[in-house]
Amino acid sequence: MSVPMRGRAAYPVWREIATRWSDNDVYGHVNNVVHYSWFDTAVNAWLIEAGLLDVDRGDPIGLVVETGCRYAASLSYPEPVEIGLGVEHLGTSSVRYRIGVFARGAAAPAAEGHFVHVYVNRADRRPAPLPDAWRATLESIRLIEVGHG
Repeated sequence: MSVPMRGRAAYPVWREIATRWSDNDVYGHVNNVVHYSWFDTAVNAWLIEAGLLDVDRGDPIGLVVETGCRYAASLSYPEPVEIGLGVEHLGTSSVRYRIGVFARGAAAPAAEGHFVHVYVNRADRRPAPLPDAWRATLESIRLIEVGHG
């Protein structure tokens, strides 16, 4: 039995993303692979805004080691999407994000996914513990458990 998807109230961070003409596939809806691009955009934009991602000089750096997505409803161009983001789990050197994809203003998600970063040293690509300041910032967007649905 599948776990119900989280509603809007579970997500502490939000970002609106415009769909593009090229996002639609031959069936007239946003193709499933586009959702993964939205995950990348939502997570990395928040990391930059929070001061945790410096693409050129940052150390440690996050490498994506796992992603996944469940789909519940179709989306299509030109409808904008609202992406909810929260931290689901903090490990020693890893972060698992939960991401909800919603049509603008919709109560129920059209999709829900996860995205895992493992943080490594820039030079040797070996796992590196999350700095304490990063951990505190990431804790600030821990998923709000208000029930599912």
